[in-house]
Amino acid sequence: MVQKQIAEPDIGELNQIQLRILIAEDEHSIAAQYKLILEKRGHQVRIAEDGEQCVKVYSEAMKESNDHNNSPFDVVVLDYRMPGMDGMEVAEHILRINPKQRIVFASAYVKESLMEAVQRLKRIVEFMQKPFRLVSLVGAIEDRKICEELERLNAIISQVKDFNPAPEQIRELLDGLNRIQRGRDYLIDGIKKIEDTIKISCLTEQGNAT
Repeated sequence: MVQKQIAEPDIGELNQIQLRILIAEDEHSIAAQYKLILEKRGHQVRIAEDGEQCVKVYSEAMKESNDHNNSPFDVVVLDYRMPGMDGMEVAEHILRINPKQRIVFASAYVKESLMEAVQRLKRIVEFMQKPFRLVSLVGAIEDRKICEELERLNAIISQVKDFNPAPEQIRELLDGLNRIQRGRDYLIDGIKKIEDTIKISCLTEQGNAT
């Protein structure tokens, strides 16, 4: 049976929920395209030209926020490779300020990026495989269900003392993320695969500790 993929958003329509979005992208033409299509959907978009500026914008937004229990941006989109401070360094800075912040990486090297994210951030984050269509970016940003499920999985990971999956387990995590990003019909399958991999990794760590 052929499973249907998630319906792509109609870019000509405003989204029902306005999101606050911060994007770090050093290529001006690409950043302009991101901003244009997201603003057409009714979202508020801030563009940072590099990693350092992104951290500065985020830090200032946190200081200006009246509610420090909530994130100043609904999502932060980071180009993985940028001159100077790269996307992973930016994510580390932001998550130190606000561990609850939703982050989406745009990367041409998803497997390597995921491995580095797990090792350095101790969490599973969302990735967009470059190159991608603009409509796919919109769909990923507006899909709260995926974000909520990953938050639940990261809550499990946070309870693990040393979450350090083996290379083959990284491949399983990547496969699970790929399934999730193919659409809602694959969501349950992808989440289950990631959850099973986390459990296996935890059991492996416990076995090595004994």
